[in-house]
Amino acid sequence: MSTSQHDHGRMDPPRVQEVADGAYAYIQPDGTWWINNTGFLVGPEGVVAIDGCATEARTRTFQETIAKHTDAPVRTLINTHHHGDHTNGNYLFETATIVAHEKTRTEILNLGIMEVESIWPGVGWGGVRAVPPFLTFTEGVTVYAGDLRAQVRHFGAAHTSNDSVVWLEEQSVLYTGDLIFNGGTPFLLMGSPAGYLEVLRKVKELGATTLVPGHGEVCGPDQIDYAIGYTEFVLETARKGREAGLDPLSVARETDLGEYAALSDSERIVGNLHRAYAELGGVERAGAIDVYAALGDMVAFNGGKPLSCYA
Repeated sequence: MSTSQHDHGRMDPPRVQEVADGAYAYIQPDGTWWINNTGFLVGPEGVVAIDGCATEARTRTFQETIAKHTDAPVRTLINTHHHGDHTNGNYLFETATIVAHEKTRTEILNLGIMEVESIWPGVGWGGVRAVPPFLTFTEGVTVYAGDLRAQVRHFGAAHTSNDSVVWLEEQSVLYTGDLIFNGGTPFLLMGSPAGYLEVLRKVKELGATTLVPGHGEVCGPDQIDYAIGYTEFVLETARKGREAGLDPLSVARETDLGEYAALSDSERIVGNLHRAYAELGGVERAGAIDVYAALGDMVAFNGGKPLSCYA
């Protein structure tokens, strides 16, 4: 099912779900392109926010929502990775220390605000500008909101080169960033299918009972297994396609997605195959490939129509 086949006309407004005492998920329906989830941890002296949103308006609404729950300021903003739906709003957190993996900073500085009008036209981005994190780590860092202890951990290249999770071990709550798309197709074009499998297995070992995914509804650890299954499907499809001498777009057009056909944004299979082909051909995990060419093939897979974005 392509993005355009989903009914976005009655999209529900964002909502807050308390996942532990003082820990909240901010869920933005319907979780498709550029419509991400965020979160926030409330302590007596300050708030830790987990990601911003794609547009100025959505990020301001998120900030207003936090303010309805506490008078405490947002002192810390964690970026789970560099993609703009999670970081375009960084500039609005003017008094917060922005924390992320060191490669998140590098990617934001290199990419800025990506030019995507030809792929996702007509989005009201507002006055977004690229602001990178300025407190970075290589493997992990621990942040606190009152008594809430949040371990920010990087396990390797997966969805991107720089994914981090936020792990509340005592509460068994995991903010996964885009390691999990609940109800959506995983997207690995800027990451690594092989790395994604390894990272998912490490994340599963944490033993979290409640997951706040980067997109979609709050869920349980079964979504980790589902993502593992999808990625194994992509890798096997890529191997067969390369052996047959077919390009990623041709393989995608011939592939029966089976149980994964019901996921939103199914055109991501094309980008995922581009990355899998590159890795099978010897490109390092999350190494440089022609991302815009792959996005162009995704548009072609979508019948030549730009991809839908309702952010």
